[in-house]
Amino acid sequence: MAGLREGSTASSNWPAPPYLLERSTAAPPRRPVGGADYPRSQQEFDDWFPDDAACIEYLAQLRWPNGFVCPACGDDRSWHTGTLSRICVACGRRTSATSGTIFHRSHAPISTWFAAIWFVTAGRNGVSARDLQRAVGLGSYETAWAWLQKLRRAMVDPEPGQLVGTVELDETPVGSQGGTAGPRAAVLVAVERLGKHRLGHLRLELAERAHHAGRLLDFAQRTVVPDATIRLHADAPGARRVAADLGRWFAGTLHHRVSREHLPYYLDEYAFRFDRRTSTGRGLLFYELLRRAVATDPHPLAQLVRRHTP
Repeated sequence: MAGLREGSTASSNWPAPPYLLERSTAAPPRRPVGGADYPRSQQEFDDWFPDDAACIEYLAQLRWPNGFVCPACGDDRSWHTGTLSRICVACGRRTSATSGTIFHRSHAPISTWFAAIWFVTAGRNGVSARDLQRAVGLGSYETAWAWLQKLRRAMVDPEPGQLVGTVELDETPVGSQGGTAGPRAAVLVAVERLGKHRLGHLRLELAERAHHAGRLLDFAQRTVVPDATIRLHADAPGARRVAADLGRWFAGTLHHRVSREHLPYYLDEYAFRFDRRTSTGRGLLFYELLRRAVATDPHPLAQLVRRHTP
């Protein structure tokens, strides 16, 4: 078969398979290790990802950690091609590490995407579309905005779980949206209280029912286990602190320019960063966001600008 070759010539830390015909081998999940599973510094990042081929191989490892599985028929046997794609032995479907992910059909080099994700996860408070455009040399503000929106979709936890223990609840206004003096949106806040000065996981949600007296309790029923201890308003200093920090984040990083339609995804980004605020290295956030990116649908531009549906 033309174009097929043994293994891969990509320069990466992922070794090429020893045989032309590859079978997956299951391995138990383990905690990712810096220097082995993800780069710990800018120097390691540059060394690991010198070209697109190295980036593609890394994505393949994240997407199929236990070996390739065909998305069409589920078979685990594949041929490697000269373009770093895989062809399923059973059904013949050609699949790449980027197909069906947020990188699907992107015209930009995958190495530019890697640089963008490294930049986005480096900043403690996130970045604006203008900052991203300048940092990685994107052609337009609109492209940078679309990339950030795609990455925010990847930040959504598919299985968030409910908060436990002592949970503080509050709500806070954010906006004004679009840089105008229009009405502000109400955001519901739920955060675990782990100790006198320690907070745990965070959940944020845009209030869909304006001026509804019981919306905090409805929010708690969706996000908190039934036997948790609930603290509200005056007895919730942690939730109030989160609300204040959220307001500063919107003002400082986003300059309030957020439409209500896209606000839920900005809340997802804030929660993603908050839950990982104690991480000792940017590389782990980079790894986690990439891992989620290869499990997230493409979200074409037409879908990104459409109204958000809860």
